[in-house]
Amino acid sequence: MRATIAQASALLQQGNLADAERLCRDILRQQPNHFEALQLLGAIAVQTRHLEQAAGLFRQAIDANAASDTAHNNLGHTLLELKRPAEALPVIDRAIALAPGIAVAHFNRGIALEMLKRPVDALASYDRAVELRPDYGVALCNRGNVLQSLKRYEEALASYDRSIQFRPDYPLVHYNRGNVLQELNRYADAVASYERACALGPGFALAFSNRGNALLRLRRYKEALASFDRALELQPDYADAHSNRGALLQEMRRFGEALASYDRALAIMPGHSGALSNRGLCLHQLGRYDEALTAFEAANAVVPDNPEAHFGEAQTRLLLGDFARGWEQYEWRSRGQFMQHEIRKFAEPRWREGDAIAGKTVLLYGEQGFGDTIQFCRYVPLVAARGARVILEVAEPLKSLMAGLAGAAQVVAKGEPLPEFDMQCALLSMPLMFHTDLASIPASVPYLHAPAVGVRDWQARLAPHRRPRIGLAWSGRPAHPEDLVRSIGLSSLLPLLECDATFVSLQKVVRPDDARILAERSELLNYADALADFSDTAALIANLDLVISVDTSVVHLAGAMAKPVWVLLAANPDWRWMLKRTDSPWYPTARLFRQDETRAWDGVIAGVQAALREFIKTRS
Repeated sequence: MRATIAQASALLQQGNLADAERLCRDILRQQPNHFEALQLLGAIAVQTRHLEQAAGLFRQAIDANAASDTAHNNLGHTLLELKRPAEALPVIDRAIALAPGIAVAHFNRGIALEMLKRPVDALASYDRAVELRPDYGVALCNRGNVLQSLKRYEEALASYDRSIQFRPDYPLVHYNRGNVLQELNRYADAVASYERACALGPGFALAFSNRGNALLRLRRYKEALASFDRALELQPDYADAHSNRGALLQEMRRFGEALASYDRALAIMPGHSGALSNRGLCLHQLGRYDEALTAFEAANAVVPDNPEAHFGEAQTRLLLGDFARGWEQYEWRSRGQFMQHEIRKFAEPRWREGDAIAGKTVLLYGEQGFGDTIQFCRYVPLVAARGARVILEVAEPLKSLMAGLAGAAQVVAKGEPLPEFDMQCALLSMPLMFHTDLASIPASVPYLHAPAVGVRDWQARLAPHRRPRIGLAWSGRPAHPEDLVRSIGLSSLLPLLECDATFVSLQKVVRPDDARILAERSELLNYADALADFSDTAALIANLDLVISVDTSVVHLAGAMAKPVWVLLAANPDWRWMLKRTDSPWYPTARLFRQDETRAWDGVIAGVQAALREFIKTRS
C-alpha cells in the first residue's frame, strides 16, 4: 500500500485528481481507516471544493491517528473555509499542542481569531507564525491587515513591506498596502501600490476601484473615472465601484451621471448605505433638499451609525432652518472620514448639557476652518456668563485676534501646552449646548476688535480717505471640498474696479493666475505680504468702508467686527447662509448676493456692481 499511496500522492501533485482519488478509495476498501488515504482524499475534496466532505474525511483521519498535528490543522483550515471559525479554533489549538513549532498552524489560528473579531489575539498568532518562519509572506500580509484594523497604520505598512520582500508577486499585499497608504493620506503612494496589484492581477476589480478612490483624492479625475470603469468591466455587479464612481462624478459636478451611478449601486444592493448617503449629498447639491433628507433617512435606517449620512442630514436641515434637529445631527461631524484629523481626545470629560460649570475651568477649542472659529467664538462670553473660567484654544493665526475676546480668560494656540482644565467642548457644539434657534442666535456685534495699534498703522499706510475704501476677497483654501463652487478668479471681479472707490485686496494667499492680474492692476492695492495673521487683516478691515467677498474667513471676520460685508454665494451655499435670504441672522451687517439657477457668477457680479455704485453715492 505504501507504493500505492506514493503513486496517489504524485498524481495529486500533478493535478490528476480523478486517478489519485481512485487509488485512495481502492486502499480504503481494503483498509477503511487508512490514515494517509483519508488525508489525501480530504485534500482532493478541498481542491474540488467539496468542503463538507473534506471535513468529514479529516475527522476520520484524526480518528485513525489522533496524534497527527497535520490532520488537525487540515480540519481546522477546512472549517475556516466553511466560515466556521468557532469550530475551527479548538481543532487548530490541538494541532499546536501536538506540534508547537509549525508556523502554518499559528497562521490558521490567526485567521480563526480574526474571523471571531479578536484582532489582538489574532495579531499574537500571526506574530508567532512569523517568528517561526520569518519569510512567511502571507502571514506578514495578514498581520498587516490586523494592524490596519487596529488603526496601527505605520506598523501595518511595515508588515506589508516585509511581506513584499518575500512575496513580491502577491497582488493582495500590494492592494492592502494601498489601503493603508490611503489611511495615512499618502494617496500618490497608494496609487502606485494599487497599480502594482493591478499589474499582478489584471482581473483584480477591487484594486482598480480603490485605485480610483486614491486618484479621486488627488483630483486626477480622468484617470479615476477610467479606473472605476475598468473595475466595472471586470465586475459589473460591483456595487461599491458604482457608488465610488458616483462620488467621483459628483465631485466633477456631473450630478445627473452621479445619481445614475448611485441608482445602479442601489439596484444591485438596495441597502448600500454609502450609495444612499452619497445620493443624499448629490440631491442636496442639486437643491432637491426634501429628496436628500429622504435618502439620508434611508441610509440611517440601514446603518444607524453612518456618520456621512447623519452629517449630510445635519447640513441639509441647518440650511433649511431646522436648527433643533440640525444641531443634534451636526454632532456626527467628528466621526466621519472628512473630519478624522479634527478629532480631539482629552483625559478631561466633555462638557455636556446639564453639567454644572460655575467655578469650573472649561476648554473650548476651535475646529474646521478659520471662519468657523470666528463665527462660533461668539459663544465664549455666554459660557463665561455661566460662571466658568474659559480657556480658548484656536489656530495660531487667530491667537492674537482672539486675545481681546470677551469672556476668554486665556487664549492658547493649538499645539501650545494647555493649562489645567476641568472639562472641554468644541466651539461648533455650542449651538447645540445653548439650544440655538433662529430667534436666539447670539448676533450682537462687534464681538471681535482689531488691535488699536494696528488700526493706526494701517490708517497711516493707506492713501488719504477721499473715496470709499472697498476690501475684496475672491478665493478660499484650494483644498476646501467646495472650492470649485465658492471661489472665483480675480478676473470675475474686475468690473467692480470701474466704480469710483479705492480697492484693497484682502487675500493672504494669491493663486498664480490672480497674481498676474494683481501685478497688472495697480488700482487694486495688494498688501498680502503685510498680513501676517488675522490681527493684521482685522486692522486693515477696520480702515475700510465695505468688504466684498466670496464665502471665506474674511466674511466672518468682517461680520464679527460689524463691518458692512457683502457675501457672494453659490446657488447651493454652505448651510450657515440658509436659502433665499439677502441677510444673515448671524451677521447683522451682512448682505447676501446669490447665484440663480444658472449657477453663473456674471449675474451676481452685475448685481454687486449696481449695489456698489449706490453705496458709493451715499458716501459722496
